[in-house]
Amino acid sequence: MRIWGIALAGWLAGAAAALAAPLPPEITGADGTPMVLVPKGEFIMGSPPGGYIFGDNEQPQRRVWLADFYIDKFEVTNQRFGRHFTPLESYMGTFTLPSQPVVGVSWFQARDYCARAGERLPTEAEWEKAARGTDGRLYPWGNEPASCDYAVMGMELPACFRGYTTWAVGSHPRGASPYGAQDMAGNVMEWVADWYDGGYYRTAPLRDPKGPATGALRVLRGGAWFNSEVLLRAAFRTGFDPRSASHGVGFRCARSTPAGVVRRPGGVRLAGRRP
Repeated sequence: MRIWGIALAGWLAGAAAALAAPLPPEITGADGTPMVLVPKGEFIMGSPPGGYIFGDNEQPQRRVWLADFYIDKFEVTNQRFGRHFTPLESYMGTFTLPSQPVVGVSWFQARDYCARAGERLPTEAEWEKAARGTDGRLYPWGNEPASCDYAVMGMELPACFRGYTTWAVGSHPRGASPYGAQDMAGNVMEWVADWYDGGYYRTAPLRDPKGPATGALRVLRGGAWFNSEVLLRAAFRTGFDPRSASHGVGFRCARSTPAGVVRRPGGVRLAGRRP
């Protein structure tokens, strides 16, 4: 019994040390996608009063505290989505290459894909922090105006002159967010978990907000391949029917910590099935 007691004490000490260790800045999700850490703490959410399209739904600007979480480094691709799911809609143009972000998916399909991997859609607040960091910048890369150097966006022709198409995920690394998440502005807009309410910020909690309890629309974030720079801002938000799909809408997944990530000597273990 004494030997077992010593062994148990040693195991508990090792477990405590593992739990106290810093979270790794990047892990691999159950679907094989790299995920980047967004550390806990406050960030500036929303926009000050101004002339933005739908800008009043981004106010008031405020400081919001979030717990640690991980978010996909890239948007979910056709290759990954197609292993077990089929998009709701298909479109003319070039949208189905393996490395392109999946489009034509409903909110429910996005939710189910993430759940299969033991993950979830990010909350609206999580998505915005992952996109802009803590300093209130306009875009993931800073305050420099949006251009094809940073994002897949609408110019004189859509998709940075490529026309009716998206680009492979990660094609614009200069546009990465402070945490390394890519394509948070442009390429495709992204489903998040929350119901949409244009006035939600006026009453939303300042700690880990989860969105309204009910609604008719779900929130979309980020701009698409055909959008101008004002819709690529990290604070831009709009609503869309969760049963619908679009050639400009995709998603990425997130997971909480520490429940979703077990820190231990020798590595990080992730729960969830491999899609």
